[in-house]
Amino acid sequence: MSKSQKSNVTWKNVPTRTITAGDVKFAYRELGTDNPGTPVVCLIHLAAVLDNWDPRVIDGLAAKHRVITFDNRGVGASSGSPANSMEEMAKDAITFMKAMDLDQVDLFGFSMGGMIAQEIVLMEPNLVRKMIITGTGPAGGEGISKVARVTYLDMFRGLLTAQDPKQFLFFTRTPAGIRAGKEFLLRIKERVEDRDKKITVSALQAQLKALRRWGDKKPVDLSKVHHPVLVANGDSDRMVPSKNTRDLAERLPNSELVIYPDSGHGAVFQFHADFVGRALTFLSR
Repeated sequence: MSKSQKSNVTWKNVPTRTITAGDVKFAYRELGTDNPGTPVVCLIHLAAVLDNWDPRVIDGLAAKHRVITFDNRGVGASSGSPANSMEEMAKDAITFMKAMDLDQVDLFGFSMGGMIAQEIVLMEPNLVRKMIITGTGPAGGEGISKVARVTYLDMFRGLLTAQDPKQFLFFTRTPAGIRAGKEFLLRIKERVEDRDKKITVSALQAQLKALRRWGDKKPVDLSKVHHPVLVANGDSDRMVPSKNTRDLAERLPNSELVIYPDSGHGAVFQFHADFVGRALTFLSR
């Protein structure tokens, strides 16, 4: 592929590739591959596959960095049995990154992905340079074990109103939140060809079990994580109550916190332009 062709690659048309690590064939996409520096590995949220990433966020990061996204084991187009704990998902992510010959990475974890990122940095601290974790909280955080109940409730609300549940789960019910949700849902449908497989019911149930375990887990000592961390969320997160984000930032000794107004779990998608700017500044320091 020529340099001009690479420059035309965006989240809308970047090809899906696979790499085999152990007994798992991981589906992944990468762009911004000509960009120097530490690659950014993205860790996705509950029930999500590759197509759930916001194109504005991924393309924004890829303007300056090599960005790699992948499906967890047993999720989307990745093979294997889905993991039912954050620890297992972290080990799978480490396996994937080592198969990709990544010596050091920056992690961008959203929601469940932020929990996986915390496990990764504790397991393999030298693998991680910096972390961006959004819409997430620490192990044992308030209300995290109830994510399943909130998820099923909003799936039912979505069914009753013929709307995507993410409109309720990720965004506030204010005029600004409703508008942002509709815009986000349109953006994640921009990719028409080579779309990922949807998550299966068994994989969703495994992830919900992992979230319950994370919520019931005893708090972990994060004071030894001295990596720079950008922590962000909205001020009205229903899935992972915003109090957890503040708590997480306080526990991490080298963190900076961003709380967006009139926004929920998907605040970094609602405020994608501001978030990408902050993320690029944070990664460049």
